[in-house]
Amino acid sequence: MPTARSADGVAIRFDVEGRGEPTIVLVHGWVMDRHVWEVQAPSLAARHRVVALDLAGHGESGGSRPAWTMPAFGEDVKAVVEDVAAAQVVLVGHSMGGPVVLEAARRMPERVKGIVLVDTLLDVEARTPPAEIEAFAAQLAADYGAQVTEMLNGYLFAPATPAAVRERIIRHALALPAGVSVGMLRETWAYDPLPALREIRCPIRAVSADKFPTNLEANRRHMPGYEAAIVPGSGHYPMLEDPARFGPALDRALAQVLAAG
Repeated sequence: MPTARSADGVAIRFDVEGRGEPTIVLVHGWVMDRHVWEVQAPSLAARHRVVALDLAGHGESGGSRPAWTMPAFGEDVKAVVEDVAAAQVVLVGHSMGGPVVLEAARRMPERVKGIVLVDTLLDVEARTPPAEIEAFAAQLAADYGAQVTEMLNGYLFAPATPAAVRERIIRHALALPAGVSVGMLRETWAYDPLPALREIRCPIRAVSADKFPTNLEANRRHMPGYEAAIVPGSGHYPMLEDPARFGPALDRALAQVLAAG
């Protein structure tokens, strides 16, 4: 399997399939890995070269890093893009992967033709108070297994989320060391996307679930032309929960950013 080296030396594993530019780079979210895109990647590869990677600390990538920051994850994506010598890319980021692709785009503006956000950054002006972040992080750390399972079941899944998908995601979350997992969540919750969005000039579109509302008005203030396709009835993982609806929505979002770029 191909391996790139991030800026801090961590090994980043990735898969490549298909041909055709721009390259579509698929970035998973918290606790998951590149296989979250297993349904969409082969379809996209009929028209594009597709790269799906494991961020540091996930899947088969290296797990040694002092801090799990969004800029550090952005360097993971940049390292893979450079390793495959992609001249132009569209970055697709799910959940925590949303902040990650913004940070990656800041680091290689000449390569990024567009961004698609998947159920992430639903309101780029919203902020969680630091004290609230620390309280929840402490709660998770105190009883990680029980608390993270409760969070996933109560907050991220929908009534229609298939049992097999629930079990898969919970299994991934419980496999990650508690300190690593909570550290990633803390950095994700504290991330401010506005500095990156002030620098990014490429078009940005979204595909979101309807479990939580998307603030179109706020997001359009910082992402001109922003539109969000909604996958009804899905939880936070529409690519796994409802791939039949998610796939066409992702295709349309990609077509939009490519046309606008």
